[in-house]
Amino acid sequence: MKILLSSLGLSTAIALTSSAVSADVTVGAIFDLTGGLNIYGIQQDNALDLAIASVNAAGGVNGEQVEVVGYDAQSELSRYTQFAQTAVLRDGIVAMFAGLTSSSREAIRPIFRSANIPYFYSSLYEGGACDRQTFVTGSSASQQLNVLIEWAVENYGPRIYIMAPDYNFGTISGHWIHEYAEQHGAEVVGEDYLALSVTDYAPTIQQIQSANPDVVVALPVGAAQTGFLEQFAAAGLRENIGVVSTNYGSGNQQVVVSPQAGEGLISAMGYFPSVESEANAAFLEAWEAEYGSDTPVVAGAVDVWNAVHLWAAAANLAGTTDPDAVIAALEGGLSFEAPNGTVTLEPGSHHLRQNIYIASGNAEHGFDIVETFTDSAPTYENEVCNLIENPSLAEHFTPEG
Repeated sequence: MKILLSSLGLSTAIALTSSAVSADVTVGAIFDLTGGLNIYGIQQDNALDLAIASVNAAGGVNGEQVEVVGYDAQSELSRYTQFAQTAVLRDGIVAMFAGLTSSSREAIRPIFRSANIPYFYSSLYEGGACDRQTFVTGSSASQQLNVLIEWAVENYGPRIYIMAPDYNFGTISGHWIHEYAEQHGAEVVGEDYLALSVTDYAPTIQQIQSANPDVVVALPVGAAQTGFLEQFAAAGLRENIGVVSTNYGSGNQQVVVSPQAGEGLISAMGYFPSVESEANAAFLEAWEAEYGSDTPVVAGAVDVWNAVHLWAAAANLAGTTDPDAVIAALEGGLSFEAPNGTVTLEPGSHHLRQNIYIASGNAEHGFDIVETFTDSAPTYENEVCNLIENPSLAEHFTPEG
């Protein structure tokens, strides 16, 4: 069962929560169900509901059924903190699943740390979040770019151009591109970091033409991504310059771009619907039975599915939903046979070892997987974040220092 407190006033929501929540175990959820980020948030929320139903059908957590109290952040950062505080103070939650952007994560992470409630962040991101109460089930930039840059250099050549948004996801990813380019004997011949509001990419395309790279690492976000790719293709650059990305397809951009812009474009992520495995086939069958097959499943949805099952496994292993016991069980190195392959929680960094897939956009607005990198470790996070030795550590590390 799920109680959604998305459109109610806060006072009404508090009253309803206090009287309506009667489940044995209550968890919280905050996703962007409306607003500009809902292309991600709706699927994250759907995955949460499907995962909770799966857990309950298997007997729940320690024999008790799990209920979700969910909130719609409406793609507004201020609502994340508002709803996080309400979930902690009034809803009696024992775990929280929330957030898409890094800004949303960083806004609410201190709230759950202070309340000592396990918080699961399920989105690909720039990496470096380190907190005893925070568990990251999406892939980090270093996990994706480590394999993507090597692949791009081998398949396109050593001259790289970076096109990315001008905030932490883009700039930190840019750092990793520089680092991995150097490791693989390549060079960055140009870079452009743009505000999210930019829609005219003619100046950037002209800079790319002047730099004459072998490959562009394109990391624009949301609608900006489709706009750049269409303008890049219209300029006739796809014939001689490769395009690779770590977030193309994360919001189903491949569905709306033209074949001219999307076919042959390379993306590296932790999940694509075309992954061939029994676990993925079963997951997609359950997803399509509940939600239909009109919209492909995005990686962030699978990241949420994995988070719920890892939390439930830890609570069952601990024999309780007590936060300290659940965190200790999670830090035991739990593994889960997920739709994207075997995932294993790293005890020190609270990030996942997981497969990273390199896939090529096809003419049917989907992806063909061209290479699989199994059991990819979050090496940067493991290096800077050891919560076993230092459980009081709470920091967002960046490679620039």
